[in-house]
Order: sequence, then C-alpha cells, then structure tokens
Amino acid sequence: MRNFFLSILVLFSFNSYCQSELDSLYISPRKQRLIDDPLTPSKAAFYSSVVPGLGQVYTRRYWMVPIIYGGLGTSAYYFNYNQKEMNKYRTAYKRRLAGYFDDEYIDIIPENEKLLEGMKFHRRYKDFAFMFLVGTYVLNIIDANVGAHLLQFNVSEDLSLRPFIESDYFDFSQNAGIKLKINLD
Repeated sequence: MRNFFLSILVLFSFNSYCQSELDSLYISPRKQRLIDDPLTPSKAAFYSSVVPGLGQVYTRRYWMVPIIYGGLGTSAYYFNYNQKEMNKYRTAYKRRLAGYFDDEYIDIIPENEKLLEGMKFHRRYKDFAFMFLVGTYVLNIIDANVGAHLLQFNVSEDLSLRPFIESDYFDFSQNAGIKLKINLD
C-alpha cells in the first residue's frame, strides 16, 4: 500500500512538471519578429492605407479582411446606387422643364417638386454612403495599427485574476469574490 501511494505521488509530481513545460506558448519566428519590431504598428497602418486589409494580413489577422471588404463593398454599392437614382430624378426634372413629358416617372410622380424631393433624398443617402465608405477605410487603418500594438502587448504573470470563495469564521458563512493581484517589482 505504501508503494502504491509513493507511485501515485511520483506520477502526479511528474504530471505537474510536464504540464508546466507544455503551458508555455509556441510563437512562430515570423510572429516573434513582428512582436520585436517597434515599427510593426506603423507598417501595418501604412499597408492598410495602401491596400485595405493588407495591414491585417501583415499582422496575421486574416479574419478581419472579409469584414473590411464587406463594409467597403456595401458602402460603394449604395453610393453607386444612390448616384444613379439621383441622376435619373435630375434628368427627368430637367426634361420636364424643357417640355418633354416622356420620362419613366410621369405616371408615378406627376409633379415637378416631387422629382426634386426624390433627387434630394438620393443625394442625401449618397452622401451618407460616402461617409460610411470613408469611415470604413479609416477604421481599417486604425484597426491595423491597434491590432499591431496589441500584438506587442506583453501579458506576464505579474497580473492575475482568480475567483475565490472565502469562509467567514465569525458567522460561518461563505463569500464569493474576485481577487486581483498586481506585482510591481
């Protein structure tokens, strides 16, 4: 029986030693170069400003590229759509002022003022789509820069967060909480 407990003790101590060796994360050499290079955030921002999404590819965050191109493509589509509709309303309005009543809106919109309102409506949404296009482009650059900065962010063992249950010995109740430990050496 004593040999059994001794063998269990040896196995558990060996197991905990092996787990401490496996807990260290493998970082590829390319990623380590990105972490060590202080110009990585500026390179990522520059690459994203030249070709949207290239900064995310540079920092190996490939999952962001479809989101970026989805936002840019959607904004560009609505910009183009509202531009075409605004030009249709403007052309119909100009032709009616010139005396031609053969446009596609003659049955739907008989008044000229309504054509102007339709043109203003589509011009407004064209401007919104352009603002979303520029906003998505700028957010792409900011995301590449911040993502590269966070890639270089060092998370060490000096900061730990552990939930715990503490027993109160005066009234024999238990309290749950979170303990934040910061070592400043």
